Amino acid sequence: MKRLSRGLRALADCAPIENVTAPDRRMRTAVSRAKRMDDFAAQQSFDQAIANLVQAIPVSREIEEWFANEKMAEGAKRSWRKTAFHPAILAIGIALAVIAVVAWIKFDEQMHAFPGTATAKKLLNVAAMTRPSDFEPVQAEAGTLSDLFFMKYRLEHYDVPREFSQQRTIGVRKFDDDEAGEVAQIGLAEKRMQLFLFPASRDSKTGRPEEFEGWRYIEQEGWIGAVQARNGILFMAAVRGTKKDLAPYLAKQ
Repeated sequence: MKRLSRGLRALADCAPIENVTAPDRRMRTAVSRAKRMDDFAAQQSFDQAIANLVQAIPVSREIEEWFANEKMAEGAKRSWRKTAFHPAILAIGIALAVIAVVAWIKFDEQMHAFPGTATAKKLLNVAAMTRPSDFEPVQAEAGTLSDLFFMKYRLEHYDVPREFSQQRTIGVRKFDDDEAGEVAQIGLAEKRMQLFLFPASRDSKTGRPEEFEGWRYIEQEGWIGAVQARNGILFMAAVRGTKKDLAPYLAKQ
């Protein structure tokens, strides 16, 4: 078959050994040209002899029973229950469920996010690590501390909202944070609650403080915070617990 092109020679090598007409036109062409050559006829005869020999080999009863039990020859379908509880299917289902839960958590976080969310969560961690001894002792009503913040630290508009203004304090402190800026922290006697006041983030184009309406809740490792924006300053009340612990203090919307 040396006079055949490479493509026709490859097709002739794959030609069926039965004496049937090939369905493909190029295959028919290759077989037609190859039949003119002695080596093709010899190869076909050899292949046919091997096929007849293989078909004549008896199949043992053990192999027949194995195929019959597995129903491989019949192509039996698995039931939906076996398919559903297959380890691979279960693993895929669990993975998809985890992805769906994570996606929902991220979506929910985005829906409830507000300007300053990341900073507020960071300050919840600060609240969790703060001890009463970290404060400078000050016993007064929280609403009276705005003058102290202005006169001592030159902090303007660091006003405690009226919802928490009458709470008694145990101490205050002021510290600087790379992200939050100048932070005023107040410790309350009730429920070991803590109040934070810090600058709101500013719009990159206008330079104005990014504010929002009403109270927003955030949670972080067992702590809950209620955040409000006013006059370019964010106020956050933080306590260890849930929304139920803060809800009684917040004014109705």
